[in-house]
Amino acid sequence: MAQNNGFGKFIATAVIAGALGGGITYGGVSYFNNNNNGTGTELVSGTNKNGNTKVSNVKVNLNTQAEKAFNATKSTVVSVINLQKQSSSDDTLSGILGQIQGGSSSQKKSSGELEASSEGSGVIYKKSGNTAYIVTNNHVVAGANALEIILSDGSKVSASVVGKDAVSDLAVIKINSDKVKKVATFGDSDNIKVAEPVLAIGSPLGSQYATSVTQGIISAKKREVPQTSESGQQIGNATVIQTDAAINPGNSGGPLINFAGQVVGINSMKLASDQQGTSVEGMGFAIPSNEVVMIINQLIKNGQVIRPALGIGYTDLSNISEQQQRSILKLPKSVTQGAVVLNVNANSPAKRAGLAKYDVITELDGTKITQQSQLRDILYKHKIGDKISVTYYHKGDKKTGSITLNEKATSKVLSGASK
Repeated sequence: MAQNNGFGKFIATAVIAGALGGGITYGGVSYFNNNNNGTGTELVSGTNKNGNTKVSNVKVNLNTQAEKAFNATKSTVVSVINLQKQSSSDDTLSGILGQIQGGSSSQKKSSGELEASSEGSGVIYKKSGNTAYIVTNNHVVAGANALEIILSDGSKVSASVVGKDAVSDLAVIKINSDKVKKVATFGDSDNIKVAEPVLAIGSPLGSQYATSVTQGIISAKKREVPQTSESGQQIGNATVIQTDAAINPGNSGGPLINFAGQVVGINSMKLASDQQGTSVEGMGFAIPSNEVVMIINQLIKNGQVIRPALGIGYTDLSNISEQQQRSILKLPKSVTQGAVVLNVNANSPAKRAGLAKYDVITELDGTKITQQSQLRDILYKHKIGDKISVTYYHKGDKKTGSITLNEKATSKVLSGASK
């Protein structure tokens, strides 16, 4: 939900149109009154001709817990500007020459200049010597040629990427700490409660609305939402915090905080409509702080997150016809769910455990496999060196065994699903 330029221009246009409308309306009223010699006021019944209406000087004490939590955290929240090299079309002559020579009529070239491609949010969580560290979303910094940070006081500093992780959609970037006065603290996301009030802080629609705050509640502590690869293939599920605090484009990477001012989640996405196109409101999602801390510690240490792999390519059993399930996989009719092994890498954990091509995994680490994406979710809960149980069918025979996870997963997810 980083705010891209196209959306930003649309919003800017809407705001400008609204301002012009207000100006025209206001001007029309003034013209009417000025050209009726004051008779316009006579059209309104009950008008106080003395014009002595006043405002009452009543002070309200708004020193609430929400205000305290916001004030404790707001200076740690930043805007993250993703800068990318500007592309421009070749001139008309080049386009014509391209057509004559059999090339594209609209070729692109890089001008070398950097421009803002998208905007998101981030939160400063650590200061060490001359360096301050910011956690944000991976999709906020993806594709950047450079990064610019706008601090809460409006000052701008450059940033560089320490590490990023597409699976968790988290990234750590760093800046010079000279202007950093305060850092945020993390709360225990396992201890949050449904209906507990929370605040979301960030830059909805970009840095012009920086440090905006919205209030809501925790709608669900552990909601599973599907994750997809760049090709649109579902690669697993993310376990996230659901909240009804307003989250908009540009809020991505900003903190979700409890009323103690602690970060309990990193705002990552919202659901605007379901698969049928029905619009929904108040369904935002944040990465739980406990997962955030685990990921950013690895990014600081290694620059990446190291996860285990089985060393196989696989697909969902539902993708295999019933005829092939019987003739090729030799499966009994009672087996209707699982992950089909399409290939096994040499010397992989799966190979050493005895798995082979066309085996069907029905259970892993004590969890029944109802869809292929579960394999990734189960593996990513473990670390290199862990041993897990496996149940599978080999040429129709049910087998059990154990797999030692001593192979690292690659960050690339293939169309056939490789883990």
